[in-house]
Amino acid sequence: MYTSGSTGQPKGVMHNFERISAATEGIVKTLKETLGDRDDNRILSYLPLAHVFERAWVGASSLVHGKTHVFFAESLDSFIQDLNRAKPTMFISVPRLWLKFQQGVFSKMPPAKLNLLLSLPLIGGLVRKKILKGLGLDQVIVAGSGSAPIPAELIVWYRKLGLNLLEGYAMTEDFAYSHNSTEAINAPGCVGVPLEGVQARISEEGEILVKSPGQMVGYYKRPDLDAEAFTADGFFKTGDQGQQRADGLLKITGRVKELFKTSKGKYVAPAPIENKLNVHPMIEMSIVSGVSQPSAYAMVVLAEDIRPKVHEPEVKAQVESELTTFLAQVNSELADYEKLRMLVIANEAWSIENGFLTPTMKIKRSRIEASVESQVASWYEKSGSVFWA
Repeated sequence: MYTSGSTGQPKGVMHNFERISAATEGIVKTLKETLGDRDDNRILSYLPLAHVFERAWVGASSLVHGKTHVFFAESLDSFIQDLNRAKPTMFISVPRLWLKFQQGVFSKMPPAKLNLLLSLPLIGGLVRKKILKGLGLDQVIVAGSGSAPIPAELIVWYRKLGLNLLEGYAMTEDFAYSHNSTEAINAPGCVGVPLEGVQARISEEGEILVKSPGQMVGYYKRPDLDAEAFTADGFFKTGDQGQQRADGLLKITGRVKELFKTSKGKYVAPAPIENKLNVHPMIEMSIVSGVSQPSAYAMVVLAEDIRPKVHEPEVKAQVESELTTFLAQVNSELADYEKLRMLVIANEAWSIENGFLTPTMKIKRSRIEASVESQVASWYEKSGSVFWA
């Protein structure tokens, strides 16, 4: 199977039957503990079947479990209709889709009004049911997020709706079998505890090291990478930085390869800052960058319902005003060396089609940075803090 290529060239990951079986049996046991051994499990398959999560948690687990009805999505455009058709009991998605669902709700009802309605005892219950039913998620027992960091505030928001959204963590290299949040042990912003048979620890450098029953055999035709990828005692070097609590709950704090250094010599981890930006209803996606610049900057894609209206002067002014205030708020929560010099609004959405997203909707950071490389220096010469690319 191939890695997503979000941080560079995709790598071929070799798995064998024994380890795939071990990981899949562990997945099925995990699902039975949460869903129960029911005969009416339903799941919607929508990621590419070549993606490790879809292969492990949907394809392989449905074969081993034997009692799962697998539905298939026709397209992203028909996604909500497909969900309503499937009425899944288990739905695990990537952060971008969870965010798009939320923004779809906000486009019909402003957040302030929704919060007010949810706070009313009788009406709040009806509103929750209506929203989840509209999304096709009213039958979901297990709801999860993985593949990339998700803002903790987004998890809290879904839980307010009555959907107990839990975060997990795994990689192509361990056949998607690593960490998962449970009903008993979970916290917004954390990705779970080791699944059965998984060992995890944090290196002296802060890197997450994992040994999983689903561990890969090696990289395809890259013995040089195999030598770099494992510790002497067989733990896989994930490339992610993290912290582990006493109860085993893991928190991802950044990605080693995504760390960048400003001209002031300080390293900045972009993912935690991006999570702060992505909670704003006007922002669909963001990247934080600024290699060798005096300070970091952020580039954002506006929410889908706002993009068609930005040619209207009133809407454009409102976007600039709200995001200027929001940027000041985000900066107030950051260390001095992390503060963002500016927020730049992208002139086109990032998509799979234009090469800025992987097939599983992860951001291709290096591709986006390269596309604006010639403009960055001029951005630092501008006087405003929010402007258009």
